[in-house]
Amino acid sequence: MGLDLGAHLVRLGIVSSTSDYASVVSINLFVALLCACIVIGHLLEENRWMNESITALIIGLCAGVVILLTTKGKSSHILVFSEDLFFTYLLPPIIFNAGFQVKKKQFFRNFMTIMLFGAVGTLISFAIISFGAVEVFKKMDIGGLELGDFLAIGAIFSATDSVCTLQVLNQDETPLLYSLVFGEGVVNDATSVVLFNAIQNFDLVHIDAGVGLKFVGNFFYLFVSSTLLGACTGLLSAYIIKKLYFGRHSTDREVALMMLMAYLSYMLAELLDLSGILTVFFCGIVMSHYTWHNVTESSRITTKHAFATLSFIAEVFLFVYVGMDALDIEKWRFVSDTPGKSIGVSAILLGLVLVGRAAFVFPLSFLSNLAKKSSSEKIVFKQQVVIWWAGLMRGAVSIALAYNKFTSSGHTQLLGNAIMITSTITVVLFSTMVFGMLTKPLINLLLPPSSRITESFTSDVGTPKLSSPLLENVPGFEPEAEGQGRDIIRPSSLQMFLRKPSRTVHYYWRKFDDGFMRPVFGGRGFVPFVPGSPTEQSVHVRDSIEEMGK
Repeated sequence: MGLDLGAHLVRLGIVSSTSDYASVVSINLFVALLCACIVIGHLLEENRWMNESITALIIGLCAGVVILLTTKGKSSHILVFSEDLFFTYLLPPIIFNAGFQVKKKQFFRNFMTIMLFGAVGTLISFAIISFGAVEVFKKMDIGGLELGDFLAIGAIFSATDSVCTLQVLNQDETPLLYSLVFGEGVVNDATSVVLFNAIQNFDLVHIDAGVGLKFVGNFFYLFVSSTLLGACTGLLSAYIIKKLYFGRHSTDREVALMMLMAYLSYMLAELLDLSGILTVFFCGIVMSHYTWHNVTESSRITTKHAFATLSFIAEVFLFVYVGMDALDIEKWRFVSDTPGKSIGVSAILLGLVLVGRAAFVFPLSFLSNLAKKSSSEKIVFKQQVVIWWAGLMRGAVSIALAYNKFTSSGHTQLLGNAIMITSTITVVLFSTMVFGMLTKPLINLLLPPSSRITESFTSDVGTPKLSSPLLENVPGFEPEAEGQGRDIIRPSSLQMFLRKPSRTVHYYWRKFDDGFMRPVFGGRGFVPFVPGSPTEQSVHVRDSIEEMGK
């Protein structure tokens, strides 16, 4: 997503002052729209039907209508779409902030289920959507689409909108659902992009077992390599800041280094043909666990709000533009002779998305439950319905992939390609508006507030917890999410005090983390000490409070 080429030429002084004035007007209008989205979104914050994404979409649609009327049908947007700029500049801050803010304990406790949904589930959805597209669209005669196009359609519509998930689910109210749906969304986006790129590169004419094995091996290589690259970049930033301790001289250097190292991880992944989404997500997780604790308190406050602000602006930017681009008259002109066919394609794609997601959410939830011993850790049917519904939304990733496949520089002259572009826009608008608006009411219906409170207490372990300072030094004990320690649930028997801590994976990780990782890379309890620094006097208390929200 980015400015038209004319805007860049203006900066270089190549084009005339008339174009300069037009570009300045366009930028002013778009910035004004972003401000309007923020203000109106704030006013509608408590509305059970609306969220920031839907508000931005509606404002984008309204702005598109106004631009259409003022330009007499020539254009509906003031910026020009570019999937390269979308993946390069707008997606990284959104995914990084999600990893930086995610509650790590909840995420890694459900890591296998998240991977099951995000990787295996995406492959199942991809297969169903691709097969359905081949069987149905060939009979509809919508243009000269080939096998590679149908497989690309499967990858495009398997990509859930993890940005919308941030808007419709609350990390504190429904921690388990948020962890599962959002974590799945990040892995899902990465899997869809890997699938899409693989389809572009593999020889689809001669498909055999060798090609299938090569694809599976390529996927696991990309996942492991991308994850390790993100973790290594985060650890490197932590080590540099811990050893050099920039905060003694300049908070600005600390903040700048964290931002640049985070972005470097994403660009390195793209340079090495890895998954930048996975890399920057895990870089955010590692930075929040180590690097963030090594900087001064002012740097912590600055980075936390800076990352959140960049992510928020990118999200609003995306949805405003999607709303405006949906009314682009050029895209609809090619399908104006066959509007019924375009609507039919959109309806079929929506149906395939519904079926494809249901085909893996419920069976994989059943398999996941078989592996869980405690009933409180299992995903009940009502939660499965919410997971299925919340993951139906399609967003900017789908649009970017569709533009990459079916257009050249945002334009197309082929009927089949034009139908796929307009159908993608229709599915994105419908799924975001309808499914997004109904998600909050559905959660309130299936999971009333009382059950959410119970979930927040029992989602971590299957037994009641006692939040007490006396337990803070017990190995394996970790404070729970912020606000959960206010109401103490008393133990049902004295066995709770006498029971030895279970030797879980988390317990051994904490032991390794405290014994090796934190002394080397810093983190909570291992921050640099500067005599006389007011920041360090209460650092352990503040770190413990901040860790409660992780």
